[in-house]
Amino acid sequence: MSGRIDTVHVALGARAYDVRIGAGLIQRAGEEIRPLLRRPRVAVITDETVGPLHLDALRAGLGDIAMTALALPAGEATKGWPEFSRAVEWLLSEKVERKDVVVAFGGGVIGDLVGFASAVLRRGVRFVQIPTTLLAQVDSSVGGKTGINSAHGKNLIGALHQPALVLADIEVLGTLAPRDFLAGYGEVVKYGLLGDAAFFDWLEAHGPSAAQGDLAARQHAVTHSVTMKARIVERDETEEGERALLNLGHTFCHALEAATGYSDRLLHGEGVAIGCALAFELSQRLGLCSQEAPSRVRAHLKAMGMKCDLADIPGELPGAERLIALMGQDKKVVDGRLRFILARGIGEAFVADGVDMAVVRTVLEEALAGR
Repeated sequence: MSGRIDTVHVALGARAYDVRIGAGLIQRAGEEIRPLLRRPRVAVITDETVGPLHLDALRAGLGDIAMTALALPAGEATKGWPEFSRAVEWLLSEKVERKDVVVAFGGGVIGDLVGFASAVLRRGVRFVQIPTTLLAQVDSSVGGKTGINSAHGKNLIGALHQPALVLADIEVLGTLAPRDFLAGYGEVVKYGLLGDAAFFDWLEAHGPSAAQGDLAARQHAVTHSVTMKARIVERDETEEGERALLNLGHTFCHALEAATGYSDRLLHGEGVAIGCALAFELSQRLGLCSQEAPSRVRAHLKAMGMKCDLADIPGELPGAERLIALMGQDKKVVDGRLRFILARGIGEAFVADGVDMAVVRTVLEEALAGR
């Protein structure tokens, strides 16, 4: 299927680019990418899940553009030095030049790693994001954050390197397992919660049909999310202020991901959803929002069949003190102090420093006690 294609322009001066959203974009990848090329070839890095499903379609869609490809192992564990080094060395062995284009073809892990590889290869080559998961389409493929994980924490090694183009083919979302689609939906909900109450209203009405495969609902959800992120990135590319709002739920999420070993026990988007619920619970405990707000957040996540409580994470979790210690490695720590994204209501998030950690501890202890 191919139909309407939405274009969201990310206006960053010399680093500006378009995010193209619609069904059938992989089939017309050559038409989309050709204007960027100095010579008709691209180097594609994907993973061992996406490759067998979609690499042939991309090769066909590129037409007369020569394509060479590398498939890395799927999963968060790939986002480390060994596979990063493998990717960079492969790109060099393929004689990728500074004016060539590298394609990141996969979910957030591939997008982050390949973006970082492109940033450091020959001191910077252009790259195109073709995100194949909902999470990558609405979040990680847009905005230029690239990187890999460290033993010390998530995304602590990386660079800001904007893509030259993003092609979000919503048709490819049809091959996602339901759990992976819903994990990505955690980031979609985040946009409504942080700055657009009307979008959250829309998600309450249309989220279930998007999850069931409604392409029109999926296209609207992706386009609206990308538009919100693009406008924030334009105003604050390097996260000096407003862009931090995009981290709603992430302070809790990153601690939970570290506690579960960046494993399949907790996918990133699931952690974001649980983190958003905890952030609203914390906001309510601090007297910032009504009790109705966290209840409504949790009710929508439950209606979608998503994880929304610590009880939904299988296996053992460490205690509240250990989770707080894990939060201390988060990139949002400023001058040694944790920074939280809190909310005065749905669609009214703000950056908060100096949060009373005793209240954070209480919220975590009660959430752990509910397991």
